[in-house]
Amino acid sequence: MVSVFIVEDDLLLQRLYEMMLKTFEFEVVDKASNGKEAIEKFKSLSPKPDVILMDHRMPVKNGIDATIELMKFNSHIKIIFTSADNSIKKRALEIGANSFIEKPFTVIQLQNEINRVFNLV
Repeated sequence: MVSVFIVEDDLLLQRLYEMMLKTFEFEVVDKASNGKEAIEKFKSLSPKPDVILMDHRMPVKNGIDATIELMKFNSHIKIIFTSADNSIKKRALEIGANSFIEKPFTVIQLQNEINRVFNLV
C-alpha cells in the first residue's frame, strides 16, 4: 500500500484529498497545514511516506521552500506538487518535485499521478 503525506493549508482540501486517496486504498500517514509543520512532521515520521502531496501557497513556509528543505534532508522522497499556480510548475520540477498537478484536479488524475510517480503503472 502506498503511503501519502498531505501538505495543504486548506483543511477542507486536506479532508477531500484524504477521502480521494482512501478510495484507491492509499494510506494517509499524516497531514500538515504549512511547509514548516511538514518538515517537522516528516523528520519524525517512521517509516517515511512513499509520496508527499505538496501545496504551494501556504502560511509560514510555502511549498517551494519546504520542498527545497525536504530534498536536503532526504533526496529520494517523491513529491507531487498540487497548485492552482501553474507559473511555479517549472521551478517545482527543477528543485526535485517528481510531478505537478494543477488544481482543480479529479480523483482519477490524482490516482494516476501517484501511480506514475510511484511506478505502479
